[in-house]
Amino acid sequence: VQLQACGGGLVQAGESLTLSCTASGRASNGVHVAWFRQAPGKEREFVAAITWTSMTIRYADSVKGRFTISRRDTDNMVDLEIHTLETEDTAVYYCAADRERLPLVASAATYWGRGTLVTVSS
Repeated sequence: VQLQACGGGLVQAGESLTLSCTASGRASNGVHVAWFRQAPGKEREFVAAITWTSMTIRYADSVKGRFTISRRDTDNMVDLEIHTLETEDTAVYYCAADRERLPLVASAATYWGRGTLVTVSS
């Protein structure tokens, strides 16, 4: 499974942004997908995750209410909508996936894409 994240950029605080993760390769439509982020000088942290059926969705407490994760099965994509961006959201955002379990921690993900940088200015 190959993952590619896109949609990052420079935005102002208060604006919204949508990141997208495209999965490709064998059986890529059957994986559970998560978003993680890593801010400068900090550990990589879990953001949100969705099962391949979209029946289960999880968010980190720090982003609940502002982030929305969803799947576009026809395009084999997972989107992460970020609303009311804050400077603390500045980070490299990674999408990750696993066939067996919902990756709520980085060690649970088998597949990783390259990150996309989100920079929020005040």
